[in-house]
Amino acid sequence: MALSLGRTLYNLTGRRAVGPDIARPARPPGDLIWLHAAEVGCSRGLRQLALRLVEELGVTVLLTCPEAVPLTANMLHQQPPFDTPAEAHAFLSHWAPALVIMAEGELRPALLFEAAQKHLPVIMVDARAPVLMKGREGWYPGLMRAALQSFAQVLAVDEAAARAFRRAGAAEVAVAGRMEEPSAALSYHEPERAMLAGLLATRPVWLAVDVPAAEEAAVIAAHRSALRLAHRLLLILVPQDASRAAELVAFMETSEGWTVAQRSLDQEPDAETEIYIPDSAAEYGLWYRLAPVSYMGGSLLGEGCARNPMEPAALGSAIVYGPRPGGYGSVFGRLGAAQAARAVGSAGDLGDALSDLLAPDRAARLAQAAWALASDGVEVTDRVVAFARGVLDGAS
Repeated sequence: MALSLGRTLYNLTGRRAVGPDIARPARPPGDLIWLHAAEVGCSRGLRQLALRLVEELGVTVLLTCPEAVPLTANMLHQQPPFDTPAEAHAFLSHWAPALVIMAEGELRPALLFEAAQKHLPVIMVDARAPVLMKGREGWYPGLMRAALQSFAQVLAVDEAAARAFRRAGAAEVAVAGRMEEPSAALSYHEPERAMLAGLLATRPVWLAVDVPAAEEAAVIAAHRSALRLAHRLLLILVPQDASRAAELVAFMETSEGWTVAQRSLDQEPDAETEIYIPDSAAEYGLWYRLAPVSYMGGSLLGEGCARNPMEPAALGSAIVYGPRPGGYGSVFGRLGAAQAARAVGSAGDLGDALSDLLAPDRAARLAQAAWALASDGVEVTDRVVAFARGVLDGAS
């Protein structure tokens, strides 16, 4: 059967840019499902789906994604094949998956056509917009439409994404939302929380998370600014480098006249304490529960946000962040779109945002939106697991 012009051109460009050979381990026995993510931000949701598939369906899961993810029993990680007919055929013949689950919108036409030849079901989850895989973009008449028709189902994150897939040629498109991500709700010691909450009573509190040395002055300046509106405000400042805690405390007390308590010395934040310094990151589950507002350190003047913003989101703390998201750009994008976090562009803006969020109703609106976002996705993951179960049972 003659190939279309688009497929012919696409295959020709692939011959000129074949990737390196990929060593493949032996395929384990039994059913195998292949999960693929092209972007780093989607890997967390796919890993949560992988855990569910392994636990509930007893399958092996092959993950292909750009970042290494923690693997459990019956989970494998490998780089995806380069998208040529020969590579796609070799990859699918070796792994023989019962189902392919792709994420976000990357299209691999050679692989999709090979899957169709093998009558292998393919679905797209967390679908945002259809795009040809990076490095293989170009003018290929009819290629995207034909590739999209290989999908048994496309689960779009919202109506705008669904429209984009329908316009591009996908037949079975549904608005489902995003998949579940691993819970970011950190553990804590309830008696300790109750004791500290009693000490703080009705004092307003904010938390500066994993603050690098370059941001310490900005955080302290923001605290000083906000104190003009709330003179009993307490800052919980967790330095990124725990070894700096003693030096930081000495500087703030001696040079700037702050009243500081240091947790490692068993000092408690009494009514006179203005800044409280925990020098360990091990208790963030406690601090997020005590602080209605959390600034994500590293995102303003550092090398990027160092901790997952879904941690405070899952525990009801309103989120403030700067222009350097680090590896959490997609997460901050979702929080921003849901009006679930406050972005600041400068050190001065941090003080203004903090002062604004001292109003409990404003902080509560952000925190509620963030919590709702952190809790989303269970139904989508349930739906994908049910589809996979149907495939394995021969019902799809």
